[in-house]
Amino acid sequence: MDWSATSVTEARNPATMDIDQLPADAIVQMILREDAVVVPAVNAVAAAIAELADVVVARMRRGGRLIYVGAGTSGRLGALDAAECPPTYGTDPALVVALLAGGAAAWSGAVENVEDDVEQGDRDILALDIGPADVVLGIAASGRTPYVIGAINAARARGAFVAGLACAHPSRLAEQVDLMIAPIVGPEVVTGSTRMKAGTAQKLVLNTLSTTVMIRLGHTYGNLLSDMQATNEKLRGRAARIITMAAGIEPEQARRLLQEAGGELKTALMMALSGLDPTEARTHLQAASGSVRQAAGNSSHSQLSTINYQLSTTHWFLGVDGGGSKTRALIADSAGVILGSGHAGTSNYQTVGFASAVAALGAAIDGARQSAGLPAGVRFHGACLGLAGVGRPADRALFEGWLDQQQFAERHLVVNDAELLLAAGTPEGWGIALIAGTGSICYGLARDGAMIRAGGWGYLLGDEGSGYDLALRALRLVTQTADGRADAHALLRIVLQHWRLAEPAALIPYIYSPATTRSEVAGLAAVVVEQAAAGDPDAERIMKEATADLARLVTVVAERLREPAPPIVFGGGLLGSSAALRQRVYQEVAVTLGPLSYVDEPAHGALRLACRHRKEHSA
Repeated sequence: MDWSATSVTEARNPATMDIDQLPADAIVQMILREDAVVVPAVNAVAAAIAELADVVVARMRRGGRLIYVGAGTSGRLGALDAAECPPTYGTDPALVVALLAGGAAAWSGAVENVEDDVEQGDRDILALDIGPADVVLGIAASGRTPYVIGAINAARARGAFVAGLACAHPSRLAEQVDLMIAPIVGPEVVTGSTRMKAGTAQKLVLNTLSTTVMIRLGHTYGNLLSDMQATNEKLRGRAARIITMAAGIEPEQARRLLQEAGGELKTALMMALSGLDPTEARTHLQAASGSVRQAAGNSSHSQLSTINYQLSTTHWFLGVDGGGSKTRALIADSAGVILGSGHAGTSNYQTVGFASAVAALGAAIDGARQSAGLPAGVRFHGACLGLAGVGRPADRALFEGWLDQQQFAERHLVVNDAELLLAAGTPEGWGIALIAGTGSICYGLARDGAMIRAGGWGYLLGDEGSGYDLALRALRLVTQTADGRADAHALLRIVLQHWRLAEPAALIPYIYSPATTRSEVAGLAAVVVEQAAAGDPDAERIMKEATADLARLVTVVAERLREPAPPIVFGGGLLGSSAALRQRVYQEVAVTLGPLSYVDEPAHGALRLACRHRKEHSA
């Protein structure tokens, strides 16, 4: 297959064709408008980043490494991320390693033909003695760089876990890896200049991945560095400030503890939090695999400050977002600091049943508890579960009964997942929330508490404009094309490539297989969005139909809400993956709306509701 013909990274951007005729200020604004799609595109692959982070952490705990492989801009970004880990987190330089096609010479300039050398990728992997404990991440904006493909194939042959990072899908790289991360940012401002949007997206993914890994490995305490090497006066001052902020002690006392610890920030931090001497602090840290959080919690005379995590009380809050594709749990302290997170599959009991739903909820909550370093059986001060499929009081009562049984929290509530968006994304917690992910629903909350909803009828009765609905539109069009009843041959080819199917007839056993989930079918929507951005007229027509359906949901809710210019917040994977779709929907709504925002982590809204509910019901 000629992958160069299908890569969106090489497509011409219709919005910037006349950019050379514009003044500087207009060029800058055009570039920045295009850059605005990058963060939502990375948000759309957040689950894959988290999954890869978990794999890396597990393998590093077995002595493995994370190896980045890339060429050109992609390779330099990997090398930069690897180089910054030792000074920031005090890690061994051999823990996160980068292979850059062309070696050191490629840092400051182009080295001819190195990215096309498949065999060199193989040789570079061999030189690192890659094994089953390692994780190798191939980075290539187009997803087809031969050097990267060679390295990935060699690493897989040696038993390593292999992953890919590209801004195109489908791609040759995606066919070779165990896990693919593909933030789709569309064609570049200057055609093929992937140091721009694609490079920015790759940098965000790498920052997020390595930071998540280091946090999970215990290299921070809260959002404070705990393994920084205080090798000069400036860094010693920074280390003292970290201890001061973490433990709430005076700067002079922090400097004294740092000196007693021989300049070891983590040891001094443990001393400040627990009252232990340097030797005892090191012993506790070693027993806790270097985690200050766990070591301080295990200390029998923990003296955590009132500005931090209050291990002597139970002022922790739990927020859960349970959607049609995934479940996300967050734990925070009373100051709103996120302590831990966990994730699992869908907890929409209307589609998977109550038993599977609560199993997913339990797994996500337990993952968050472990991530936060909290003991089993911990009881939260307040909890909120925002769940898809709980529109009726009887639905909510099922899960409230389960929460009562589990005794997760002193106070808890169960709400529809759309309410989380309003809590997280509107100024005062009221307005309109539109969710378009696997399913779709629009939800309105008036200032006086009156609630209105439209949509949310499920994949058989509604869910218009959702990822699943958009995917079905595309599938019907491509099957009609296979029959000769339509002429969407480009879209048919892309759909078959997406699922690696040899012919249209293969769609029948694949789509109807019990193993093919609705969320997997809905994943085709991202391909349609990408094709529409690349100028495919059939994909563009499908996008327009979905836009009209979503806009109609908002219009109906806004008219019934009777609030002037209500604020609106969008959520869900489909809306998150396309800034263009969000703007289209917003502009097509037939009533006046207030400000638009997008929430990529609805679980933050669950935490806010949990805190508010606990406060309202405090004695």
